[in-house]
Amino acid sequence: MKKILVTGGAGFIGSHLTEALLQRGDHVTVIDDESTGAQVNLADVCRHPLFSWVSGSADDRRTIDALLDDIDEVYHLASAVGVALVASRPIEAIQRILQPNHVVLAALQQRQERLPSRPVRFFLASSSEVYGKNPSESWPEGADLIFGPTHCARWSYGASKAIDEFMALAYWRQYQLPVVIGRFFNVVGPRQRGDYGMVLPRLIDAAKRGGPLTVHDDGHQVRCFAHVRDVVAQVLQLMESPQAVGQVFNMGSDQPISILELARQVADHFTPVPAIQFQAYAEAYDADFEDVRRRVPDLSRLRATIDYRPQYDLPAIIRELVEQGTSTTDTRSTDASE
Repeated sequence: MKKILVTGGAGFIGSHLTEALLQRGDHVTVIDDESTGAQVNLADVCRHPLFSWVSGSADDRRTIDALLDDIDEVYHLASAVGVALVASRPIEAIQRILQPNHVVLAALQQRQERLPSRPVRFFLASSSEVYGKNPSESWPEGADLIFGPTHCARWSYGASKAIDEFMALAYWRQYQLPVVIGRFFNVVGPRQRGDYGMVLPRLIDAAKRGGPLTVHDDGHQVRCFAHVRDVVAQVLQLMESPQAVGQVFNMGSDQPISILELARQVADHFTPVPAIQFQAYAEAYDADFEDVRRRVPDLSRLRATIDYRPQYDLPAIIRELVEQGTSTTDTRSTDASE
């Protein structure tokens, strides 16, 4: 049995990860300030004998130091949520990305100095946003990160996530702190809300209200959607792999679909079929907003490192979410993907 700390464990991905770790037989401590997560996401495990809850922020150094005393692994998911938050509250978003990561890494390094024989493996949840507006057909982990101008707040999200990665890898190089970094691409599933720009729950919510389904710009933006349980399985396998330490991995699905086609597939589950309408980015976000036309990961490194076998395809994901509901519950998402 391992002792695990999950920061941001009350969010969308964090809550599914917590459940999987408990099912594996680990003792799991979750710290979350519920700024974008909610305890209700952990309702099914809140009374589990191996579960502990801490109400607080991952940027509180004293709290983090106390929690790390007897921990084997840290999964750091506490962060800002999506590009929509950046567009409305950029200062808050940048601070909520950078500060907790710095605090947790510094605390881990000092713990490693005290207990060099018991290194704690660290997983950093990053985002496909770090690639910025790289125009390539697909993105390997070594691709250039191409951001727009600083007056466009949209790029501060990806730039901040990239700084998180630089910092984590610096601790690996300088102190041999065992870190694994995962760049999430559009993770979807139960408990995800559309509040922060997450497109699939937003479309399903609109369809349940009778429509119309709003698609930004012309709808020909291309994305890849992976079920949260498949992504959590990828995370757990990577953390068990010695080859993953000090590496960055694209995580998710590599099966592309346009947002317009996604909206059509959602609409086809409803009678009558709801209409689809288009909305300019300037109306949805702000006049300076820039989008990425194509976001497709190269998963070669992931497949070479773990046994990559997704259990869900997109039709199954949509069907599950239509039948079970997504953000119609009182939960919030901590997914870093659009």
